Amino acid sequence: MSENLNICLVNDSFPPEIDGVANAVTNYADIITRKHGRCTVVTPDNPAANDAVFPFPVLRYPSVDLTKLVGYYAGFPFSPEVQKKLAAERFDLIHTHCPITSTMLARSLRDRIHVPMVLTYHTKFDIDIANAISSKLLQEEAKKLLVENISACDEVWTVSRGAGENLCSLGYEGDYIVMPNGVDFPRGRVEDSLIEEVTAGYDLPAGVPVFLFVGRMMWYKGIRIILDALKALSETGQDFRMVFVGGGTDKAAIVDYAEKLGLTDVVFFTEPINDRSRIRAWYCRADLFLFPSTFDTNGLVVREAAACSLASVLIRGSCAAEDVADGVSGFLIEENAQSMAAKLTELCASPEAMKAVGEGALRDLYISWEEAVDNACRRYEVVIDNYRAGRYPKHTGLTEDIIHSIAQGLEGYNRSRAFQKARMRELSDSYHRLWDGFLAEGQKRFDDYQDEQNRLNAGIEATQQQLRSKFDELTRYLDRFM
Repeated sequence: MSENLNICLVNDSFPPEIDGVANAVTNYADIITRKHGRCTVVTPDNPAANDAVFPFPVLRYPSVDLTKLVGYYAGFPFSPEVQKKLAAERFDLIHTHCPITSTMLARSLRDRIHVPMVLTYHTKFDIDIANAISSKLLQEEAKKLLVENISACDEVWTVSRGAGENLCSLGYEGDYIVMPNGVDFPRGRVEDSLIEEVTAGYDLPAGVPVFLFVGRMMWYKGIRIILDALKALSETGQDFRMVFVGGGTDKAAIVDYAEKLGLTDVVFFTEPINDRSRIRAWYCRADLFLFPSTFDTNGLVVREAAACSLASVLIRGSCAAEDVADGVSGFLIEENAQSMAAKLTELCASPEAMKAVGEGALRDLYISWEEAVDNACRRYEVVIDNYRAGRYPKHTGLTEDIIHSIAQGLEGYNRSRAFQKARMRELSDSYHRLWDGFLAEGQKRFDDYQDEQNRLNAGIEATQQQLRSKFDELTRYLDRFM
């Protein structure tokens, strides 16, 4: 495998924003830099960012603060200065992780530097579109634009088979490759002292089952199913504790709903946790991970739980449940609270089953980020060879023409700026030459004046000496008669 790759990673989110895709890009960049060559992350500007902590360069482009609306800074991808900097980096491949703004930037860059472009489809964007746009007609148009953007890539990867099926349901007709994400947790547990420190202050009695959810606090993650199931479980008299770790735009409503159900004594909410070792401590403290999401395309948190020998309860047929064998490496339920309540009732009576299936999850589901990125880099080399050999079709269409026009416009802008700068340097040099000449002439005239003054002063001094000598001589002559 090559150790001289130079990869451009593009994504709409990156720390300090925390989500699954930002985590994926961070791990890609770190491992590529350590093992496979060089890497640059390109992402929207965020005033809270501290990119100096990363061992790879991060290039920010102009953005608009939309955190109150969607939780992110939305980037403006067509920055001439950023495109110029990127064009000078001599990348081998562009890998975009978001099919909207990031891919527009990537397409514009590809048009200038002529290298292959890969897209990883992480998220079910039809759900995001439906949440953002109320009009059915506009939703369909947005999907068409999304699919056209994805189809413009040289190769498309998905993080699971289900993600690929979702992509095809949007109207995508091209090929794709399943390239799973990894987990940045090592196998095994953290120290008991760290678990005690992280969970201190929460009422978690020994011997009482602890259920866990980690992720963005959004209703579409299946959180209502969890809370309704816990309400049903509490009505049976079963003691338990539930911990939600994370933040999100629906969190306040979720907390209110838990209070409405009367679960505040047994359901706890933490703030988002950025320290990965502390998140890992929660996985190690829990007895079961609850993740009834049909939104997620990969369910990375399920593999994080598996790294800590923690089994998950998942919706049968969901992307998160791919490769999970019921009762062997996880527990599968139907997509409703009754099914989850029944499964939790069953497992609370059989704690040894939760532990055994947790070990099965570690054995069958765990994949490290090291392995995942190594696989990706091997595929990078194939993509680069295919591109150079002309095996990918030429991309055409209205948006391709628009992207080409934009790229040409940016190139023209940068050439114009470069010409202006060169002209300004030329004028500045001419000015400095004239000024230097003026100063030199002035200095010469001043030096001549000084020389003339020195000659005059020397003459005056000589005359004064002569006068003093004559005066002394006259004084001595007069002294004879005094």
